[in-house]
Amino acid sequence: MTITEQRTQTYGYSDLPGLMGLMTGDEKHGPAATSTLDVLWVLYDRVLRVGPDSADAPGRDRFLLSKGHGPMAYYAVLAAKGFLPVDRLPGFGSFDSPLGHHPDRTLVPGVEIGSGSLGHGLPIAVGTALGLRAQGLHDPVVWTLIGDAELDEGSNHEAIAFAGPAGLDRLHTVVVDNSSASYARPGGIAARFEAAGWSARTADGRDHEALYAAFTAPHPGRPHVVVARVEPKSA
Repeated sequence: MTITEQRTQTYGYSDLPGLMGLMTGDEKHGPAATSTLDVLWVLYDRVLRVGPDSADAPGRDRFLLSKGHGPMAYYAVLAAKGFLPVDRLPGFGSFDSPLGHHPDRTLVPGVEIGSGSLGHGLPIAVGTALGLRAQGLHDPVVWTLIGDAELDEGSNHEAIAFAGPAGLDRLHTVVVDNSSASYARPGGIAARFEAAGWSARTADGRDHEALYAAFTAPHPGRPHVVVARVEPKSA
């Protein structure tokens, strides 16, 4: 099946479990994947201005998946939106499949960065927002999705501390909070960002309307973070 042929089909949110079910094998990191499912769907379905035909357009929105382990939900959403054929999903993680256990920007259409080490997505997003500003591209929005455990990494805190005073208002971050972090933040995750000059919202990570409202909240002159709370990660 080609991407053009797939676009004649319509996939919705209710199809995502079935699409994820096509991906089998070891090291699926199921909880990591399912924790991001609703956030990814709302972003790609209602917020991001990017699609298969504009995946390389200079004016597209950029989405950077930093929480790259367990990417089944990401692949399922990309397939549902026509970035890649659904018949690629069953090969997930196999030797000759482009769908690895971490997304590869050179192999998967629509993927902006290769996910790997914890804590690298937000710094890259800051650099992307700065680069777009330097090029005079003021319409594209930069989104990055990180896990709460990534906040254990110092690189994120350097990025947080820089982005607020720099006024990177085209920068958006979603922190999926499934209680995986080793170190608690005084006042909670949102307070850490607010202390650095960010706009912050906290929402139920399974409530699509609440997520949409948080994602689209105005934040003139400031970067924006949404803390999406989901069920704690199981052992």
